[in-house]
Amino acid sequence: MAKVSLNTLLTRAEEQFTSGKYENALRTYGLLLKEYPTDSDAQIGVYLCDIGLESADEAQALFDYYQIIKNEQDDAREVMVNLLATLDVSQGQVAEILNTNEDKAEYKDGIGYEDFLKFIDERGDFKRAFEDIMFSTRVILKSKEEYILFVTVLIEKGQIELATQFLDSLTNSFANDQEIYALYTKLEAYQKRNIK
Repeated sequence: MAKVSLNTLLTRAEEQFTSGKYENALRTYGLLLKEYPTDSDAQIGVYLCDIGLESADEAQALFDYYQIIKNEQDDAREVMVNLLATLDVSQGQVAEILNTNEDKAEYKDGIGYEDFLKFIDERGDFKRAFEDIMFSTRVILKSKEEYILFVTVLIEKGQIELATQFLDSLTNSFANDQEIYALYTKLEAYQKRNIK
């Protein structure tokens, strides 16, 4: 029997995954692993399908993140394995922050900006802490000021793509706002300073 095409199966599995058919995607990734046991995409796909069966939003966010880094980093598989390994621990830490929050009811689906800053400070490593937050919960920004501070922190920490996405999402609401315009200027200045 001829081997099934890696690309054909991978495309099918990814389409099933992105449409939320995690059980079907899991079976397809399983077929991939049977034929190609060392394929990184299939290995990561199995983990993500398992997460998708419990939390579709989290699985889709992780999938999107993996799609970005696998084209940019040679060690994308290792990054994802480490991220998936720390995910359970991170969720526990985020839950602890949520439980100590006085406005618990208000933040039941995420954490406030102040708690986000506290979590980043406690972890010491912005990039890792931010990834943990991003895949465990969401940051709830209650005002334009918090939004501006949040985007400023992203720019200062070199998270240019995310900062741009957040700013672009505000274009309709604050098209002529000078503070938002200033963030674009800050973003552009950061990019010019860091061009290699």
